[in-house]
Amino acid sequence: MITEPRPPLLRRLPPAVWVAALWTALVVFRCFTREAELSHLFNYYGNPEDMPLVVTAVVTTLVAALLVRLPLVAIVVALVGSIFSLGMQGVPETPVLQFLIADGVVGYCAATRSRRVSLSALGLPVATVAGLLLWGAVHDYPVNPFAYAGFAATALIAWLVGNTVHQTRAHTEALRGRASEQAITAERLRIARELHDMVAHTIGIIAIQAGMGSRVMDTQPAEARNALVAIEATSRETLAGLRRMLGALRAGEQESAPLEVAPGLAELDRLVANGAGAGVRVAVTRGGEPRALPADVDLAAFRIVQEAVTNVVKHSGTRDCHVTVDYRPDELAVTVVDLGAGPATPAPGTGYGIAGMRERVALLRGEFSAGPRPEGGFRVAARLPIPVEVGP
Repeated sequence: MITEPRPPLLRRLPPAVWVAALWTALVVFRCFTREAELSHLFNYYGNPEDMPLVVTAVVTTLVAALLVRLPLVAIVVALVGSIFSLGMQGVPETPVLQFLIADGVVGYCAATRSRRVSLSALGLPVATVAGLLLWGAVHDYPVNPFAYAGFAATALIAWLVGNTVHQTRAHTEALRGRASEQAITAERLRIARELHDMVAHTIGIIAIQAGMGSRVMDTQPAEARNALVAIEATSRETLAGLRRMLGALRAGEQESAPLEVAPGLAELDRLVANGAGAGVRVAVTRGGEPRALPADVDLAAFRIVQEAVTNVVKHSGTRDCHVTVDYRPDELAVTVVDLGAGPATPAPGTGYGIAGMRERVALLRGEFSAGPRPEGGFRVAARLPIPVEVGP
């Protein structure tokens, strides 16, 4: 079971607690620096350190407490503080500050909430400005329509900025989801290729061994017994590989799964032995200087040889096969030639074997070819680029 560690105590405190603590500390400090501080704080008219300070402290604390759960109520609180501060003489900045706080909450709603909530948030300050303008017209109170239009414009700008953030975030999430889907699809294709290569090769060997054993069961019991032993060994090896692969797929992030080391060209001798057990002599020729290869190139080369040899065992009807592995300075060349007298069957492109080999090579930006030879038999060739940083 995976448990998330609890954050530190100070991080678990709500933002409103920190805001309230800040204002409380400020008031306490003022009490030691100014006489009769508490009486000054309740003076509606005066300097910004009096009632305007209390209004700002109350509004910011309530907005911090309501912002996440009730953002529309937080806007109402800020607008009420702005209206309450309109009559303060000598401090015209206070209602503007409260209105800007409301604009900030509007932008927050546009960035994090649904379109309906964000439009409702925008409507609150716009409706407040319209109501104040109408009230001034009815009561013959001198108002500046351009100033009120500017207040409404600030709310609209805050909404536009928040909406842009919301759209950018949605676009990023869509791109991340698409990338995740592509990664899952690629992983499924990789697993499908691995399963196909493993099962197809093994079943081909088992089928050949079973057919051989059934033909010589009465006349050569020892050969039939050897075929059964080979079938048992190959089956156990494949089942173990499948069990490791499925165990890795089912393991959790914190659980350890017995993973099989990805096969590579170092396993060619075992592949040759399996082919020989199925009645096909596989000759291997290595050219150049063998060296360490990138894991993807090593695995792809081995799977190509494995699939090609499996096709020889199942389809060619010959008992000879020649594998050439050429280590070149900037690439690895792999060739598998069927030495049969007639053209290989089935034709290239049928089934998943040739398509799987071609896809592996394409993913590594290499070159692949497969087809009958003019002199008979079948030839599979692949050239896999090797990154420069991998040295001998």
